Amino acid sequence: MLRRIYDLPLLVILMGVGAGAMFLPVGVALAERDWLTARSFLYSGLLFSVLAALIGLATVRNRVSNQARSHLLAMLSFYTVLPLMLAVPVVESVPGASFLDGYFEMVSSLTTTGATLYDVPGQVSGALHLWRAMVGWLGGFFIWVTAISILAPMNLGGFEVTAGAGAGTPTAPHPVGGGAETGKGADPRGRLVRFASRLAPVYLGLTAALWVLMLVAGEGPLVAACHAMSILSTSGISPVGGVPGGQSGFAGELFLWGFFIFAFSRRTFMFDFRAESWRALRSDLEIRMGVAIAWAVTLFLFVRHWLGAYDMAAEENLFAALRALWGAVFTVTSYLTTTGFESADWAAAQSWSGLATPGLILVGLAVFGGGVATTAGGVKLLRIYALYKHGVREMEKLVHPSSVGGAGAFARRMRRQGAQIAFVFFMLFALSVAVTMVALAATGLGFEASMVLTVAALTTTGPLASAGSEAALSYAALGDGARMILAAAMVVGRLETLAIIALLNPDFWRT
Repeated sequence: MLRRIYDLPLLVILMGVGAGAMFLPVGVALAERDWLTARSFLYSGLLFSVLAALIGLATVRNRVSNQARSHLLAMLSFYTVLPLMLAVPVVESVPGASFLDGYFEMVSSLTTTGATLYDVPGQVSGALHLWRAMVGWLGGFFIWVTAISILAPMNLGGFEVTAGAGAGTPTAPHPVGGGAETGKGADPRGRLVRFASRLAPVYLGLTAALWVLMLVAGEGPLVAACHAMSILSTSGISPVGGVPGGQSGFAGELFLWGFFIFAFSRRTFMFDFRAESWRALRSDLEIRMGVAIAWAVTLFLFVRHWLGAYDMAAEENLFAALRALWGAVFTVTSYLTTTGFESADWAAAQSWSGLATPGLILVGLAVFGGGVATTAGGVKLLRIYALYKHGVREMEKLVHPSSVGGAGAFARRMRRQGAQIAFVFFMLFALSVAVTMVALAATGLGFEASMVLTVAALTTTGPLASAGSEAALSYAALGDGARMILAAAMVVGRLETLAIIALLNPDFWRT
């Protein structure tokens, strides 16, 4: 039976998983006595379960000549076609919602962006918020699996930075199973099954652990579940408008902050507790780069706040300084991982100093992004590290033109080929920003609004819209044209332009 399921097209399997997930919000809706939402999810789950079974029966014997191409197309369809199905219970359960509204919500959730039209707490039912968080959580797991099993062998998704010239696999040791599993000759379907079975218990276990910790901190079950799923998927989806709207307080924020580490590097959730794994984790390039950026920005903001409050009493300064420091640490780390949660002390830090922290800093953090093969978006820390090392080497050559760069073959490749491909990606990212901003400007939006919304979509950091500009932006106030432009940008930001360019390569279709 399982073998028959594995033989189905990937998109059909994903459709079945999405249909099965629709039954979970039914229980929450029944507990809330929200009969309309319960019926909407129950009927939708039954309908699409039957539809997935019928499509599966019709396609079970189809043979695919190029599995890698088929799976890359399935990834694109996952973010563009599957939301058409996932949006049906949303539209049916929210009175007055159009299908485009539901489609935008599901694309935003599935790409772990977290942009929402229903940003007012209590505007929609708890079951619908749970559905949004679940869809984002499933989208995060999909990225975990496909980044390792599909994008890594094709040297896409950030793995191209460490790929050797002409090689089919990353030169750095693969975190699970070794390089033989990621070679071009390996079966993509087998890799999908293998990595999905290995990562599913880890992903589910981490989410459950964070949920329990949030309950211990005093958070309600529904809010704790949504926040736990949002942190692991970096979607930033919350039924109460963010962390300050919850009841867990400082303890809850501390637990959430500790789990941001899984968005810095894939090694954190592929850890096997061996001695060499501890050494690899301590020396991981992405973790070191992420920690350095987070603390550098935090100290900058803290010093800036301190200078703004130098004339206050020493006792008040000390207490306010500690609150400001924590608010900056949490919020900076959150936006660097493209989650978008803000600390309850973030506003206190600004009022303490009397200075409004520029939203442009948060925009820049979101552009940096998190680690390769994690749920975080943005340019990715590995690419930033490659550009940094190249810049350091170029400055060294200005002082000592005849010097020879050391640190081994891997470091030289990172500074040369790695920095080159990282620069190409950064230029493509900048081009995507320009094109999206022009398209949004054509709908009537101003420059600042277009810039913030574009970066929020391309970095999959939906909450950036309310924090990246002086006047908070609302997705609900946008027209249908602007929303669809942003939905397309979310897909581009999640898949990344190099993967989309690979689909447009004629040689990719000849094999």
